[in-house]
Amino acid sequence: MGKETTKMETMMAPQISELERDIIKEILNIGLARAADSFAAIAKDKVLLKVPDIKLVELKDLLQLVEQYADTHNIIQSDIKGDFNGATLMLFSDDHIVRLSEVCLSMLDVQKGELSVMQESLLLEISNIITGALVTQMANILKAHIYGSPPKAPKSQIADSLKDILVHNPLFKPLVFTVITRFTHNYKSVELPLLLFFDSNTLLKMLEIIRTFDLGKNTLTETE
Repeated sequence: MGKETTKMETMMAPQISELERDIIKEILNIGLARAADSFAAIAKDKVLLKVPDIKLVELKDLLQLVEQYADTHNIIQSDIKGDFNGATLMLFSDDHIVRLSEVCLSMLDVQKGELSVMQESLLLEISNIITGALVTQMANILKAHIYGSPPKAPKSQIADSLKDILVHNPLFKPLVFTVITRFTHNYKSVELPLLLFFDSNTLLKMLEIIRTFDLGKNTLTETE
C-alpha cells in the first residue's frame, strides 16, 4: 500500500502557492539579469530580459505548443542536468534571425532562409549565455548541483528530442514547469520566446528548498 501511495503522489500535480510562484519568478529574473549583462556585450547595447509568466501544463500541451513553432522557427535546445532535470528552448523566427544578425554580427542585407555557419553559431552562443546564467544563479540560490549541456539545434522532430529528456523512467511524470520570457534589445525591439521547463519531480525539489527559506530575510541575493 505504501508503495502504491508513493506512486500516486509522484503522479499528482505539484501544489504551488502564489508566494512560491513569485519566489521562483524572482530566482529566474536574477538569472536573467546576469544573462542580460553578458548578452549586452554581444548585442553592443542594453538588453532587457524578464519572466512575464509561469505555468504548469500537461506534457502533451507543451509538445503541441513547441510543434506549432517547429515549422516557422529555428529551435535551440539546451538540457539542464544534475539535481534538476529539464531544458531550455529558444525559438528564433526568420525575422528574429535577421534582426540579430544585423545587431550582433553587423551583417547587411540579411536574407531569410537557411542559416549560415556564423548565424547558427550566434544562436547557439545566445542560448549558451542565457541558459548558463540561469543555471548558475539557480544553483547558487537553491544550493543545487545543476549544469547546462552545450546547446544544440535539433535536426529531427523537436518532440522526439524533448521526450528523451522527460520520459526517462516508467513513472512517467506528465506535468512540466514552463516559463516564457522575451528578450528586448534597447533600440531595435527583438522579442524572443524562451521556454524553460522541468519535470514535476524537479519542481517538487525546488518547492522543498524554497519552503526552507527564511522569508523574513533577504534570501534571494544574487551570488557573484
